Amino acid sequence: MLRLYTVSFFGHRIIEDFNRVEKKAEALIRDLILQKEYVEFLVGRNGDFDQIVSSAVKRLQRRIRADNSSLVWVLPYTTAELRNHEKSFRVYYDEIEICDAAQNSHPKRAYQIRNRQMVDQSDLVVFCVEHRSGGAYQTMRYAQEKGKRIINLAEQPSEE
Repeated sequence: MLRLYTVSFFGHRIIEDFNRVEKKAEALIRDLILQKEYVEFLVGRNGDFDQIVSSAVKRLQRRIRADNSSLVWVLPYTTAELRNHEKSFRVYYDEIEICDAAQNSHPKRAYQIRNRQMVDQSDLVVFCVEHRSGGAYQTMRYAQEKGKRIINLAEQPSEE
C-alpha cells in the first residue's frame, strides 16, 4: 500500500528575503520528493510564502519527478477567484479542496478553521514565521500544541 506523507505550509503574507526563503523551501521540497513514497503538499494561495512553495513544487515536479507528489490548494470556501478562473487553476494545481468545516463559517474564522484542519492531517508542517503575530504564527502555535513535526524556515540558517 502506498505510504502517503502530507506536508502543509504556512507563512507570512509578505516575505522580506524572498530568495533565501525560496532556496530553503526548494531544498526541503526536493528532499521530500526524493525520500518519500508519495508526498501531498497542502498550500493556500494567500501571499508570498504560498507562491514560493507552489512554484517550487511545480518546478521540482518537472525537474525531478511528478509521479510521487501532488500540489493541493486548500480553500476555506469557494471564492469568486476560483469560480472565475477554475479552469486555469485546475491546470496548475493537482487538486483543489474546499474545507468542509470552514465553508459555512464567518470568513475571518474560516481561514483559522481551514489552517487547523490542514495541520491536523499533516505529518510535517512547514512555516516561514518571523514575528509573533498573524495567522501563520497562530497556526504554528496550534501545530506545537498538537505535537506536530514542525520546521520554521525563518529560523533555519542559510546554506551559503
